[in-house]
Amino acid sequence: MQTGEVIRNYRKQKNMTQEEMARRLGVTAPAVNKWENGVSLS
Repeated sequence: MQTGEVIRNYRKQKNMTQEEMARRLGVTAPAVNKWENGVSLS
């Protein structure tokens, strides 16, 4: 399983949107989207 898949699965298990997850982590929603799609993991 890729890192992005793990992030997406965790987020969905917690019933969070990308925006909610981003807010909790102190990042932007596009950053979460990039992580989930494997575009950027930094």
